[in-house]
Amino acid sequence: MDHRSDQAKQYRRLYGRRWRNYRERYLRRHPLCVMCQREGKVTPATVVDHITDHKSDLDLFWDPDNHQPLCKPHHDRDKQAETHKGFSVRVGDDGYPVDPRHPAAR
Repeated sequence: MDHRSDQAKQYRRLYGRRWRNYRERYLRRHPLCVMCQREGKVTPATVVDHITDHKSDLDLFWDPDNHQPLCKPHHDRDKQAETHKGFSVRVGDDGYPVDPRHPAAR
């Protein structure tokens, strides 16, 4: 028995074989994490991130202009925080938030 919601089931279906093939091609063309590059680092990208959350919108899901290559730590930590909190939780070398939207940066 599958206890996931209908919405979660629909969402998971988007990430099937077609997506896996697309992801592999995309990461071959865009091999480096864009967030690491902004920090002056060179790190292989392992995740194709949706810049704007697609919320199961197929046009937005497949729009290549809505994709960016990220490493897993940036995707799981920073991008998810931005999506759910509305700001990045990253701090600079000085210990202060780098995102001006962060409440402590105001």
